[in-house]
Amino acid sequence: MNRVWFITGASRGLGRAFAEAALEAGDRVVGAARNVEPLADLAGKYPDRLVRLPLDVSDRAAVFATVDRAAAAFGRLDIVVNNAGGMLLGMVEEATEEQIRAHFDVNLFGAVWVTQAVLPHLRAQGGGRILQVTTMGTGGGFPMVGLYAAGKSALDSVSEAVAMEAEQFGVKLTIVQMGDYDTGLFTTGTTATTPDPHYQELRDKMIEMWGEDAGPSPSTAAPVIMELVDLPEPPRRLIVGGASFDMVQQSLQARTAQYREWEHLSRMAPG
Repeated sequence: MNRVWFITGASRGLGRAFAEAALEAGDRVVGAARNVEPLADLAGKYPDRLVRLPLDVSDRAAVFATVDRAAAAFGRLDIVVNNAGGMLLGMVEEATEEQIRAHFDVNLFGAVWVTQAVLPHLRAQGGGRILQVTTMGTGGGFPMVGLYAAGKSALDSVSEAVAMEAEQFGVKLTIVQMGDYDTGLFTTGTTATTPDPHYQELRDKMIEMWGEDAGPSPSTAAPVIMELVDLPEPPRRLIVGGASFDMVQQSLQARTAQYREWEHLSRMAPG
């Protein structure tokens, strides 16, 4: 039986790439996004296997109603991809309360609402897969993207708990830590703070370091996801991207070295 996918943020970037790969593999897809019009071409190509549902994941009631519609569309949900998200770009001091709350409403709470909504369906049918799309940058904060990393780091931690809570129901969860791909996250998906001149020197350094390379196409990540969902025992965490894997390993080594350097101070306390 062909699998049924429910993908949030399906209209562009990684969500779109995953939807295309699933449809090409013969699976069925329920694609959710605030604006589903960009999926019109796929709907025309796969009229019987793609259902488009408008959804703002920050609206908890709408999430539950949409998940129920998604499950009813093809009779079940096999693979849930929590992909919807955006970027809040700027120094932490610059961000307004409204910007921060709106950002977390989508990147953290939206993913939590989807997870809460799909679990009863997966439990009732005896299992399923959840892919929580986060980032390779959840290992720590970084200038200008600190709040983005914070939301994704929180989702990492929540997802670890969900994975342990739901495995008894046959639900397998993988935290998919994405590398840098040309998803539009830093353009159409970005909310920018108002620059504070005190940070201009650091801002210029960051922009120079990042350069103008938007990264590879999201379609290059799709084969990894297709192989991942075929694994009978998938990993709890997966970094998607060779360059990102190397960067994460270097960061972990540096962090371990820092802990070791101050181990004597840590051991002064008995806790």
